[in-house]
Amino acid sequence: MHTRTVSRLLTVLRGGAMCAAAWGAAAHAAWPEMPIRVVVPYPAGAAGDLVIRKMQPALQTRLGQPLVVENKAGAGGNIGTLEVVRAKPDGYTLLLGATNNFVINQYLYKHLGFDPLQALAPIAKVVDAPSVLFINAAVPARTFREFADYAKANPGKLNYGSPGNGTTPHLSAFALSEAIGAQMTHVPYKGAQPGITGLLGGEVQLFLTGYGVAGAQLPSGRIRALAVASRQRLDVQPELPTTAQAGVPDVILSNWWGMAAPRGTDPAILKRLADAIHAVLKETAMQQYLSEQGFVAADDSPDAFATWLAGEAAQWQRIVEQSGATVD
Repeated sequence: MHTRTVSRLLTVLRGGAMCAAAWGAAAHAAWPEMPIRVVVPYPAGAAGDLVIRKMQPALQTRLGQPLVVENKAGAGGNIGTLEVVRAKPDGYTLLLGATNNFVINQYLYKHLGFDPLQALAPIAKVVDAPSVLFINAAVPARTFREFADYAKANPGKLNYGSPGNGTTPHLSAFALSEAIGAQMTHVPYKGAQPGITGLLGGEVQLFLTGYGVAGAQLPSGRIRALAVASRQRLDVQPELPTTAQAGVPDVILSNWWGMAAPRGTDPAILKRLADAIHAVLKETAMQQYLSEQGFVAADDSPDAFATWLAGEAAQWQRIVEQSGATVD
């Protein structure tokens, strides 16, 4: 082939490659071009559901497309999570899941069918919901130390409630009972609110949950808050000590909510979503809402969230194995 012909051919090929790259960049730059669906794998009213709906208007403004929040409950959040796992990795189907959906259920369910650490592309942890130790006021204790002493002096006589078998409140309360030698009995409820009703009525003496779930009941005097599993005290309840300040064993892992996409989603899309989430979380109105509900906003990149998930999963795996909890 003539040298001039080869040169022209190379020029054409380079031009084609540049056009293809430019087209790819333009196609990506256009995302999102249609509404984005966010699957919450729990019923409406769950903590994460309330948070994402509060964020919804500002996220829509930043992303330039409607954000459609869809509740897809069932099987401990597995039904909604699996739907996202199976979705096309194009940035238009996302998961807003809780601790269970990312790092617990794969150790609880014998036939889950997927590993969320492998099947999902982490975007960002959105909020922490630090666990508060709520007790029934009939228990003769006003501090955690008094509660621990009373529980140890009455082994097997106290009950702790949870929103269900294998949930973070169940496993954390189990770990706490073991740590203080209380031999408390687990009473699972169908959700957090029935559990709080059980706490108010004295069916259970301890319930671990976010402040926003039961804090409004404190003025009634029927329940007490002993400590919050957070590094800092809650703005909404500044007199409540942290678990470290109250002398609580370092065994309580709180619930949190994070966002993810199907594995294979473009990393640039993941970053844009993470940036939008963090920007909205820093808005004054959102900060005030989170503070009132006892939530703590997170601020990490997709890579940092993925690294953190691996460590979190190892901790929960140990607790699940120690508890012997399983769900068919």
